[in-house]
Amino acid sequence: MNILFVINNLYSDGNGLCASARRTIGLLRERGPEVRVLSACGPDGQTPDYPLPDWHMPLFGPLVARQGYRFAARDKAVIRQALEWADLVHLEEPFFLQMTVCRMARSMGVPCVATYHLHPENFFASVGLQRSRYFNAATLWVWRKYVYDHCAIVQCPTERVRERLARRGFRAELRVISNGLLPEERPGAGPHIHTPGEPYNILCVGRYSEEKDQMTLLRAMEYTKHAHEIRLILAGRGPKEEKLRAAAEKLCRDGVLTIPPVFGFYSAAGLEELFAQADLYIHCATVEVEGLSCMEAVRTGIVPLIADGPLTATAQFALSRESRFPVGDAKALAAGIDYWLSDDEARRREAARYTALGEQYAIARSIDALVQMYRDALTAPGVR
Repeated sequence: MNILFVINNLYSDGNGLCASARRTIGLLRERGPEVRVLSACGPDGQTPDYPLPDWHMPLFGPLVARQGYRFAARDKAVIRQALEWADLVHLEEPFFLQMTVCRMARSMGVPCVATYHLHPENFFASVGLQRSRYFNAATLWVWRKYVYDHCAIVQCPTERVRERLARRGFRAELRVISNGLLPEERPGAGPHIHTPGEPYNILCVGRYSEEKDQMTLLRAMEYTKHAHEIRLILAGRGPKEEKLRAAAEKLCRDGVLTIPPVFGFYSAAGLEELFAQADLYIHCATVEVEGLSCMEAVRTGIVPLIADGPLTATAQFALSRESRFPVGDAKALAAGIDYWLSDDEARRREAARYTALGEQYAIARSIDALVQMYRDALTAPGVR
């Protein structure tokens, strides 16, 4: 079984889509299928099996790059060479490259599947269009018409995603398969034990961007009674860093916070150290297809507070209503912080419940499900 992954740039650093694709491709190769990649080359000289030239988006190119995305130009000769090898195409995005590959694959009789990794609102939040219902609905219609409706199966990371696509009239089979978690690398890890008199470490991990909404966490500091005991750690990087730092500095100048918030981009090992020190994990994203970065954290034994809204599925990981708050609601988030920080023993008991939660999202299950999806797609009736 020859599987061709199509992604604009497999090697982009700083966004979860590309990291998930790299991990999935590596594990699929271990599982048995022959996997090759059609992509642009990486910034450090990484070369896929079928390399494409870079494409620099007019006007928005610098902004796109700051979001951790890179685009590939469409070279039909290279695409045709890749399709001649492939039994099946796996589309990782719904952009111009995938539209061309999808059209050429149909003409050559090569079936396609796709993963729905992001909503239009994810992509356009950085240019202020995430609240434009017309614009986002039109974009999703284009993605459906020119990519997803021509696939045998579309992988939906969560049930909430499947429900949204079904409501929008997607014609492909919509199959729920989590992107999956790697096995726990900290055997025996348990909840962090807070030392009386020490600050409470509140951790938030994610790209500094509009849809990740770290600003709600900063605003919540004005309402929590524990503000003077809190050390905020905002791990990430992105275009909103300057704005977030300015808001944090103002909280310190106004005396709301007495401990300056920590900003920085961390390696996987560095994040593991932060997880071991955290008392609470905050996930404020307003648009999120799955949000496994949250699960990566909480399965180490951290109580989360997770934003819940129509375009974010991450609240599925919350084990109690006290770990959810409405998206963008700083007062509700502050109330949740006060609830969990007011009782150290209750927080430790709740944290212990999360250490086993990752098992149901084990990546081995996801890889098995993907392989079965490929088999089913290869025997499915012809797709338009």
